[in-house]
Amino acid sequence: MDYNYIIDALENNHSIFFNLLKDQKREAYLWRPSADHWCLLEIICHLYDEEKEDFRTRLRTTLETPGILPPAINPAEWITERKYIERNYEIMLHKFLDERTESVHWLRKLEKPQWENSYIHPSLGKVTAHHFINNWLAHDYLHIRQITRLKYNYLKFLSGETLDYAGNW
Repeated sequence: MDYNYIIDALENNHSIFFNLLKDQKREAYLWRPSADHWCLLEIICHLYDEEKEDFRTRLRTTLETPGILPPAINPAEWITERKYIERNYEIMLHKFLDERTESVHWLRKLEKPQWENSYIHPSLGKVTAHHFINNWLAHDYLHIRQITRLKYNYLKFLSGETLDYAGNW
């Protein structure tokens, strides 16, 4: 596999996230379609924490100390524990983008990474560095889709229109 493809995509997603998330008004970044959905601010905070404490940390641990479990995380609890909703939107956007820049820089400096290095996860079984780098990019795509859908639903909410003329979602 060409891992540079993934690293390039992670780097390119920096500008995709920036352009999707920049210049949002408070009512837009705090809006949610229902109480059980995240708003843009919560998504950005999640991306920031995942960037440094999940994907980069897990990949680094797997590459540098195979066989060792990385630190435990609980992203589902972070939203309330870390009070995402109280954070500053612009600051968190830039913090996430800075972490992404750091991640790409670190990935590009790797010399002959052993992508098959692994550890045994308590519920997933054997997890490789290859697994983490691929899932890192997949995580980006899932959140790009989530952000796009949230923005679509916000437009629908604001306009009061069906938006069917635009095409089927």
